[in-house]
Amino acid sequence: MGLRSILIDAWSWLNYKAPMNTRRPGSAVFPELAATWLPEEDLRRLAAYKLLAAYDSNQAGQLAAAAGDDAALERRELGDASKLVEVALGYLLGTEQHVVVVGAEHADDENPPEGAVEAAAAQVRLRQWAEDELLPLRMQQTERTTVLSGDGVYVLAWDAAKARPTVRSYDPGFYFPEWPDEPDTEFPNRVHLAWEIPEDPERGVKAKVRRITWEMGGIEPAGGEDGSALRAAPGDEIDAGRPVRRYPWDPERPSGVTCYLTDAEWQLDDVRRGETVYNLPIGKARYRARPDGVTLDRLDLRIDFIPVIHLSNTIPHSGDQWGQSILAKVLQGLDELAATDSDSSSASATTGTPIIGLAGAQLPRDRATGQPIPVEVRAGAVWQLGESGRMDALDTSPQLAELRARSDHLMDRIASASRITAAGLGTLDPSSVPSGYTLQLALGPLDSLVSSMRLARAHKYRLLMKMTQRLFQAGQADGWPAGKTFPARIVWGPHTPTDRAGVLDEVVKGYTNGVLSLETAVRMLMDAGYPVEDASEEVGRIQARAFEAASRLADATGDNAAVRRFLGLGDAATEIPSLAAPSRDGS
Repeated sequence: MGLRSILIDAWSWLNYKAPMNTRRPGSAVFPELAATWLPEEDLRRLAAYKLLAAYDSNQAGQLAAAAGDDAALERRELGDASKLVEVALGYLLGTEQHVVVVGAEHADDENPPEGAVEAAAAQVRLRQWAEDELLPLRMQQTERTTVLSGDGVYVLAWDAAKARPTVRSYDPGFYFPEWPDEPDTEFPNRVHLAWEIPEDPERGVKAKVRRITWEMGGIEPAGGEDGSALRAAPGDEIDAGRPVRRYPWDPERPSGVTCYLTDAEWQLDDVRRGETVYNLPIGKARYRARPDGVTLDRLDLRIDFIPVIHLSNTIPHSGDQWGQSILAKVLQGLDELAATDSDSSSASATTGTPIIGLAGAQLPRDRATGQPIPVEVRAGAVWQLGESGRMDALDTSPQLAELRARSDHLMDRIASASRITAAGLGTLDPSSVPSGYTLQLALGPLDSLVSSMRLARAHKYRLLMKMTQRLFQAGQADGWPAGKTFPARIVWGPHTPTDRAGVLDEVVKGYTNGVLSLETAVRMLMDAGYPVEDASEEVGRIQARAFEAASRLADATGDNAAVRRFLGLGDAATEIPSLAAPSRDGS
């Protein structure tokens, strides 16, 4: 019957765009996507990233023109797509971000739990690393790409010169993971970052493909293939005829796997059809080298994980791994808004400089040709009209007002469909909000959106902190002892303004009446945006000045040592001070 098929996947919300419906999606308007080394199964994802980038940079009209719509070059784009991305990014990140290690807040307790002191020390080290590595800046870079494209990529690496791990952000269009055949696998067993290096005729450099690969594999022996020559590399052991390694984060359990790094380039002329990023010809590879001269051909990183973290903007559907852009559900609304803005611009031109019809006017003529000179509408112009002369002006102001009302309507629809809400975008009229509770209800969809976006990232940032600690241990950095990895996470600041006075009143009443502990009270103040850097330090400073509470503690226990510990003072001296006997002369 000639029925048409409908493709539904993670990027089917872009099916209405012509570039997504070609044999090689996106290649008609993005020549780089026509490269044969790109796998066909990844083309829709890569084309989606390109399309979203065009909207972000106000180039959707150029994109439509390249697809065959010549009139699209006149489209007005006023940055609405970029505004949505920036607003969503701001609410996601909140006012600030902190590294928090679980259990560190109890390090200063009178009887701290086991591991609390070590957790506090790890928290100090991680925060120092985040400051040295400009982690908030890296998060801004990666998260903006993630909010726009739906995906983002972090790459960690040990830098021997800096004696710390480095974290870098990469375009998700460079990311090509390979998953094992086993179902329900949490991580890929091989990850590629690949991109094309354009040719440079002036320098005589041909077009190339660079591919960086991390892959998990068995630890290779230091000896030859002959079993009698089998021996372990320095720091490894031979167990049951195979090399094993005891990693510093789990020294009790020998492991037989490690991560290998390969960094190579291929001339595009050497890549044949069917040879994609997943199976480039090894015989044609040119391996790169580190600054110290080590060739990056299956370099043993001496870690048992791939230091590449993929972020998704949303919680992926079951069986999928890719996220969805904040623009996904409202892209057609943005097209409608751009078309309305274009019509509004045309209508405003005829409203500001109206079309005028003249009847019975004596128009000036060109002396050379004798033809009437075209009349221009300008200030101070005088036209002579006959007895039956008439001048009519075309009034397009009603149409302009209707177009502006439609723009407001479309913006409200976009705010609602994206869940950022009109209140979140700042377009809500304050006079229409009768109370703070009404505003809280208006921000409800935004709260749900931010919670969902942060939930999609929570595990990935815990993984980032875990890998950072293990890279420090693998690099044998000073101050990072061997042993278990402490669970750490990123704590986001509040994403909407909070009633700080109300929170403070609630905290004071709760703590004074014994309903809240001091630690919980300080944590609530931190969540409300008060400038508290460290909860345990703030608790100590408060207790050091809580003389009334110390007096009550002394009355209840009669233990002066407990009172001194409560106030943060050292133990009292128990020795009786000796006095020098006066001399006979009284000196």
